[in-house]
Amino acid sequence: MFHHNHQFNIMLDNLKKYKIILGSASPRRSELLKGLDIPFEVIVKDTSEEFPVSMIGVGIPMFLAEKKAEAFLKDMTDDTLLITADTIVFLEGRIISKPVDKQDAKSILKRLSGKTHQVITGVCITSKNRKRVFHSTSDVKFAHLSDEEIDYYLEKYTPYDKAGSYGVQEWIGYVGVEHITGSYYNVMGLPVQRLYNELKRWF
Repeated sequence: MFHHNHQFNIMLDNLKKYKIILGSASPRRSELLKGLDIPFEVIVKDTSEEFPVSMIGVGIPMFLAEKKAEAFLKDMTDDTLLITADTIVFLEGRIISKPVDKQDAKSILKRLSGKTHQVITGVCITSKNRKRVFHSTSDVKFAHLSDEEIDYYLEKYTPYDKAGSYGVQEWIGYVGVEHITGSYYNVMGLPVQRLYNELKRWF
């Protein structure tokens, strides 16, 4: 799918020579990248989300963003610019994975309730001969969520494809998020302000 903005962001004129690819199936990432007013195409390649057991913290989403990029390398031409990303949720230093089913999602949200967790997105920008990997961290403080609120959310929004079992831009974010320290968009899956600054410096 190709997203073409009639108005190309002139601040990113340096990217005109590239065919920009977003290597992500996430509709949220696509929507956020569209907001930067640059044309891009979405291409998805399946990659494993496994990482070395010894790896901790910010290293994990950065490693996975790079791993997603590797799947594209053999098809990349000189005019390709690829953006890949991975978002991980941490609570008290432990990874909260995507839920396997409704019961799992419910127990995850009960664990997040009333606490502050970290959302870390790793981003990899790659061209044929250059690569930049960075991360962004946001602290998200949830109010206490009742069982009824959790059940309502899971029934109505089915957030099973999302790290931490929730989408901050959905109902649960409206009623549950007391405050965020860091980028809101990072919690959605792409720290666009940081990405924009990295792209401005690209040549």
